[in-house]
Amino acid sequence: MFNLEWLRTFKAIYETGTLTGAAQSLYISQPGVSLHLNSLEAYTGYKLFDRSAKKMVPTERGKVLYNFILEPVSKLESAEQLFHKSSKTDRATISIGMCFETFQFTLEKHISSLPFNVIIKFGEYPVMLHDLDKGLLDLIITPQREQQKNLEYRPFSRERIVMVCGAKTDLKGLKPLLKNNRTADAEKWLKQQIWYSTAADMEHLKKFWKLNFEHHPDFKPNYIVPNICSIVRCLSDGHGFSVIPDFLCREEIRSGKLKLVWEGNDVMENILYFGTRKKTMYADEIAQVQRIFEKEAFKPAASTFQVLGKLGEYNILRAAAPYPPPSCYTAQSRLTVRITPHASAAIQWNPNVRSYNCRKSALP
Repeated sequence: MFNLEWLRTFKAIYETGTLTGAAQSLYISQPGVSLHLNSLEAYTGYKLFDRSAKKMVPTERGKVLYNFILEPVSKLESAEQLFHKSSKTDRATISIGMCFETFQFTLEKHISSLPFNVIIKFGEYPVMLHDLDKGLLDLIITPQREQQKNLEYRPFSRERIVMVCGAKTDLKGLKPLLKNNRTADAEKWLKQQIWYSTAADMEHLKKFWKLNFEHHPDFKPNYIVPNICSIVRCLSDGHGFSVIPDFLCREEIRSGKLKLVWEGNDVMENILYFGTRKKTMYADEIAQVQRIFEKEAFKPAASTFQVLGKLGEYNILRAAAPYPPPSCYTAQSRLTVRITPHASAAIQWNPNVRSYNCRKSALP
């Protein structure tokens, strides 16, 4: 019969592309990897890889075997992580899927305070949805939903996709074009500037461009960096443009390290959901993580508000830093924010004008 270690080694070789890489990922010797592979090929009677000097290239039989064993082996590896005794006292272990930036800006600073074990996994949203459905993840943070009968989704926040630039970027040529709705001229101007994007698929830039200029961007960014956090750091107090979610750069805009250039003629927003299975043995642990996300999502950055106009007894305010409402806010939702360094006021989201209102009497 199949030896599980042969299959784990085969999977590691397939995914890393080399015997050395597989040995490093499994913490075993390279001769041990070769022995497992030779044993598996002898058992199956098929050559599973074509060996070359730099890479192990899977044969057609190797590809078929990988697709067949991927899910069950991944489940067994997950079971090993979940049920392996990792401390003297029993602690629950939950697996959470999200993008890297969401983890770094929201959950990372709270990890050490959680009274249970946590496994964080980064990846593409469709893969996360699949892993949640199959029991490999217990909670996901996602802007995407699918209709699986055993999954449920609860909205908890909203992110707005905005165009930002470094603090030293000169916007004198762009502002009048946007103000006068000269979109075509604004696009020509923007295409001549320095642009940053991520190493992934530039999803935010493509969608923002398509929504506001009615076609996909026909230029390549000047700098491709690993993630959005890198973009924020590269642009801070510098030059250049990017299109990113607002919650990842609120503090930099507030502090003047970045400028909010444009939210677009058509605002681009994503609702963020908690995705869970309807039946779970980790409901208490999941709820604790969800409360952290809700607290972080509802917590305003210290911002200065500009009075845009009046609506009855309210003054209509716009935050200097992007401040979209969480999706679960209603017209009656109120919270307290800092209006100036020395005064606070209660504000209320008004969905009709898509801005926050503040009672005149509450203004400092």
